[in-house]
Amino acid sequence: MLTMKSLPNFGTSLSNYQSHKNKVSFAESPKCFIFLGQSSRPCLFNSNFDVSCTSVGHSALLVKTTDAATNMDVNAKIYEFCKVGNLKSAVDLLISLEKSELELETYCSILQLCAKRKSLQDGKRVHSIITSNGIVIEGILGAKLVFMYVNCGDLREGRRIFDQILNDKVFLWNLMMYEYAKIGKHRESIHLFKKMQNLGIEGNSHTFSCIMKCFAALGQAGDCEMAHGYVYKLGVGSHNVVANSLIAAYFKCGGVESAHKLFDELGDRDVISWNSMISGYVQNGSSENGLEVFIQMLISRVKADLATLVSVLVACANIGKLSLGRALHGYGVKSCFDREIMFSNTLLDMYSKCGDFDDAIQVFKKMGQKTVVSWTSMIAAYVRGGLYDDAIRLYNEMEREHVKPDSYTLTSILHACACSSSLEKGTEVHNYIRKNMGLNLSLSNALMDMYAKCGSMEEAHLVFSEIPIKDVISWNTIIGGYSKNSLPNEALRLFAEMQTESTPDSITMACVLPACGSLAALDRGREIHGHILRNGYSSDPHVSNALLDMYVKCGSLVLAQLLFDKIPKKDLISWTVMIAGYGMHGFGNEAIATFKEMKSSGIEPDEISFTSILYACSHSGLVNEGWKFFNSMKKEFNIEPKLEHYACMVDLLARTGKLSEAYKFIEKMPIKPDASTWGALLCGCRIHHDVDLAEKAAERVFELEPENTGYYVLLANIYAEAEKWEKVKKLRERIGKKGLKKSPGSSWIEVKGKFNIFVAGDASHPQAKRIDSLLKKLRIKMKDEGYSPNMKYALINASDMEKEVALCGHSEKLAIAFGILNLPPGRTIRVTKNLRVCGDCHEMAKFMSKTTKREIVLRDSNRFHHFKEGICSCRGFW
Repeated sequence: MLTMKSLPNFGTSLSNYQSHKNKVSFAESPKCFIFLGQSSRPCLFNSNFDVSCTSVGHSALLVKTTDAATNMDVNAKIYEFCKVGNLKSAVDLLISLEKSELELETYCSILQLCAKRKSLQDGKRVHSIITSNGIVIEGILGAKLVFMYVNCGDLREGRRIFDQILNDKVFLWNLMMYEYAKIGKHRESIHLFKKMQNLGIEGNSHTFSCIMKCFAALGQAGDCEMAHGYVYKLGVGSHNVVANSLIAAYFKCGGVESAHKLFDELGDRDVISWNSMISGYVQNGSSENGLEVFIQMLISRVKADLATLVSVLVACANIGKLSLGRALHGYGVKSCFDREIMFSNTLLDMYSKCGDFDDAIQVFKKMGQKTVVSWTSMIAAYVRGGLYDDAIRLYNEMEREHVKPDSYTLTSILHACACSSSLEKGTEVHNYIRKNMGLNLSLSNALMDMYAKCGSMEEAHLVFSEIPIKDVISWNTIIGGYSKNSLPNEALRLFAEMQTESTPDSITMACVLPACGSLAALDRGREIHGHILRNGYSSDPHVSNALLDMYVKCGSLVLAQLLFDKIPKKDLISWTVMIAGYGMHGFGNEAIATFKEMKSSGIEPDEISFTSILYACSHSGLVNEGWKFFNSMKKEFNIEPKLEHYACMVDLLARTGKLSEAYKFIEKMPIKPDASTWGALLCGCRIHHDVDLAEKAAERVFELEPENTGYYVLLANIYAEAEKWEKVKKLRERIGKKGLKKSPGSSWIEVKGKFNIFVAGDASHPQAKRIDSLLKKLRIKMKDEGYSPNMKYALINASDMEKEVALCGHSEKLAIAFGILNLPPGRTIRVTKNLRVCGDCHEMAKFMSKTTKREIVLRDSNRFHHFKEGICSCRGFW
């Protein structure tokens, strides 16, 4: 690490300047050197600023005058003003003079003071006077002007003068390279370095220290190696400042082995050498190696400093070494590092990442001075621990303390809002960003994620549309948001758009596959599977699980099973998806066998796994098995059943006709039943035509979810099937008074990559006449074979003829008929419906599969129905 003590002052004595030809010598002046105070900015130059007068052109030394004595007096006065730091008087005196023969050293003195005071305005005035006096800007004067402009923040003008003057002074090249590096223009620094080499100007240790940082920032490992060789050729490789910079550069470029080799060859290691190794390993994901180097450092009796402790604490945080972190905490307190804000912030982060929230909170409370990093670290700790409400509370407290958040703070709090569905707070944060900061890419992505997880996709898309240059995270966030918010068509549309503007990655695949599953878009899903295989993403567990889920939801259980068998290392999600898949398709026994296989493989089920197996039992009528799994949750796995588990049990009992037992089960529940629990009982009442119990269950549901139209419609269907038309009429009036609207039944089928959507009774489809004709023929054939339509599923109070016409117009029948007409013979027909399939459509689908010798896979809102040769996989449990 460079220190001001180890480096020379940029301005040094100029008393060795000699006169040129018959001009007055600097030595004639009693004060013939420039007064330079200690600069507050770091200096990278070990060459002093003494320049022989022979390097200064004739025109730059003196300007003719008629009174040399007068000019000497003026030079002395200006020098005295500069010596005491009176810049205003020095500049005023200079301006008051007419064109005069001032010594070059006088101009240099004023320029040096302008640089020290960072007074660009005064510096420009002095520059103007120099130019108007016709003095050629070169040598020491040019160097002083460059230094003044650079130090005052006008790098562009400093560079212009730098390019105009001929100089071979390494300190000036170092100055320019350092300034460009400081503002992140590392390539320009490297360009100057190469130009310097071409001119034959040899760099020094500070040159290479700077340039190594530039190579590191750009990740140019090859250049590091070339510079390494050049350093040794010049004989400065043994300098610690160069060696330490090389070690840091190698690590940042990923050259871990080269860094370690250089460290081993280093004879005189200082604390910075050890710190470079420790931090390098930690930053390259090798925290264990970083800790080993730290132990070697202690054995070598090198005293750790603040930078050492910070790096080692980060290593402890990364690998969960809480005990060592605590020991370092104690060492830091004894060494008085606890007064350093960086130490406290890192300590706070270590405790939170190691899961010790109590100590993290204690560190936070004891901090005398809290910076934005302190607040952000604590907020991030709460978010990491899933304590989203606490994170929001702390952010509110931070606002009250008038601490201005940075982009990291805002990203963390937006994540807390996303995970806690705090749309109001998230919107408030968005408004703050608009007013005070403006959006960058990371904030835009965090905002999109917050809006998407809070279900506000319009706002999410608005943020997305305003991003000028979107990265892959932007696309993944918006695609995933649409998928999760049941807007699969939008997700697939944006995925297609993304491929024209960006390159999808494995996360993109995991985000878009649920959209295919939601639409049951098997062809589209298989296309994406091909893309995954071509790009080598199938080894990613998130992708393989998303593929598995897609095949299950698209009704292709065979492909799902093949993929499942090929997954080398199945995690809990893989097993759970497969169990749920068997359950959805009515294969309860297979689901149970898979659940047992999962346990024998050493993976314990969680709450979601139990929901899936109970669902499978419910949809296969496996009552005894369901009870065993439900009872084992608490006894065997110490998992307290949640509402969804109780709802599954009610559904299981109700579907199998045990309505009274289901009702008693609800009344004895230790937690208050929700609408889905009573709704499960209501569905069972419809299956088994228990109107009285249905009314009791319905009233409970209406109390809990008075705006849910689906439950009103379900009760209306129960009344209609029982032909209680007066009650149907009253219920419909009740729905009308509440302003509720029934979701229309719709079904869709994918043919040649295009989705064809059908709505009940809709005759607007281009093939409507062909579809109607086919359905009538099939209906006649069904009657000839002794089948009569079940009029109770028409759900209208009308004549049998009108009811039969209504039944023929159900959307799933239209979609199946369209599939028969448009898909090649033998191709499986896959239809998806947004509501539960009605009994008449279910019977007709069985008949159609037998008559047309087609396999029909129908997915409704409850489950899958596989129709083959007149038999359905559900066996009546739907």
